[in-house]
Amino acid sequence: MRRIDAKSLRGLAHPLRMDILDAIEVDGPATSTTLAARLGESTGTISWHLRLLAEHGYLEEDTARGNKRERWWRVPKGTTTLDPAEFSADPETKGALRVYLSHLAETYHRHVRKYLDEDWSAEWQTAASLSAWRNLQLTPAQLQNLNDELSDVINRYRELEPAPDAERVLIQFQSFPQRPEKP
Repeated sequence: MRRIDAKSLRGLAHPLRMDILDAIEVDGPATSTTLAARLGESTGTISWHLRLLAEHGYLEEDTARGNKRERWWRVPKGTTTLDPAEFSADPETKGALRVYLSHLAETYHRHVRKYLDEDWSAEWQTAASLSAWRNLQLTPAQLQNLNDELSDVINRYRELEPAPDAERVLIQFQSFPQRPEKP
């Protein structure tokens, strides 16, 4: 497990770098050429951002693919964690955190919109879920326990060998306190 620190957060908190990382996380290893076409940027710009993401440990070169002219990039094995409370005292890092979390929320929304715009079989539509549980009353410790338990369940499924008819599944989970709206 890798923890995001202040330096690596500033290296990640850029919309294009986050889009690059998301594209590789969702679709697998890629080159600067394929990412440039997908994201509408020049290969030089994409290459620069790829190297910066690698410098901060978010990506690594996939040496089993490509050649001297074509570099493939992948996400390293393991998980990356972030504790937003670690950045609340530093105004510069707090700004990077805001950029990161705001773009992350937009990315999550984009993934949901893409799913809704696609034509999935009835079986997949029944299996999928867009759910929200409101009105839970939890303490911070209880919410942390809930998150840990759900992560454990998801991690058990990550370790399964994919079945021949399996599709890639995206699980988005957000849990946060919510204050009532003021009248």
